[in-house]
Amino acid sequence: MPREQSYANHKRYLPLYHFIVVPLFIVHFFAMLVYAIRYPGVKMNWWQVIVAVALLLFVWAARVMVLTVQTRVIRLEERLLLQRVLPEDLRGRADELRTSQLIALRFCPDEELPEMCRAVLAGELREPDEIKRRVKTWRPDWLRA
Repeated sequence: MPREQSYANHKRYLPLYHFIVVPLFIVHFFAMLVYAIRYPGVKMNWWQVIVAVALLLFVWAARVMVLTVQTRVIRLEERLLLQRVLPEDLRGRADELRTSQLIALRFCPDEELPEMCRAVLAGELREPDEIKRRVKTWRPDWLRA
């Protein structure tokens, strides 16, 4: 892990998941598909293709579930932070922020947060990528999945 996090290095890959498990399941699916096409008379080969599809769907669903929980935790964490850090005039508008905006704002330090929220709520910044690019001093988040 680098000492400092920035827009350039904030994306995270889980090597075991992204570079080993997922590719192996994809290769397995294609191997089963090729085998079933080459030997169409063996009905069990098509069952293996179905199981390979089920395994890919399982891997995808597991990732979606993890990311959904992570999103809910980040949303809660950021809403609590906003209630503590934002000035009174912005505190009441925190619910107007979309989840994707809250997730992007998590990289913003407390000192920059009021100004950044004003820009987001004013419509100057709409997309998460725009928000993250505008952060001056990056607040690292090393624990995300």
